[in-house]
Amino acid sequence: MRCTIERKALAWKAAMAHQQQIAVETTGHRHMTDLTDEVTRIVAESGINTGTANVFNVGSTAAVGIIEFEPGLQGDLPDILDKLMPPGRDYGHEEAWHDGNAHSHLQATVLGASLTVPVADGRPVLGTWQQIIHLECDTRPRTRSIVVTVLGE
Repeated sequence: MRCTIERKALAWKAAMAHQQQIAVETTGHRHMTDLTDEVTRIVAESGINTGTANVFNVGSTAAVGIIEFEPGLQGDLPDILDKLMPPGRDYGHEEAWHDGNAHSHLQATVLGASLTVPVADGRPVLGTWQQIIHLECDTRPRTRSIVVTVLGE
């Protein structure tokens, strides 16, 4: 099996940075939002042609990731997280705070608060079935802030 590697020499003459926030209204635990169009819009507005886009969820009980945003997986991902880290279990966090969301913190930690996507030709580099998503892991509706930072030239 042969692997072809494409090499591009990048001269970072004047690196630029652009940052915007996306507000996401969630309905609570398991609510998934497709952020792809918003991130694509922010990258386009940045004027950056080549670089990276970092997508970061502000808060410890929600996450961002990449998945095929379709109804089956919109249920499958939260289902498997609830099996691995179920609500209502006797977590140490519950003993300290009694707020019923220890599983939310754990699920968000496993998925992650941020992701970085390459940018080429002024667009995020994503496969056909890759969408950037936000997953609410907390037990109640929230207004989430997602910070998108685009770096490059």
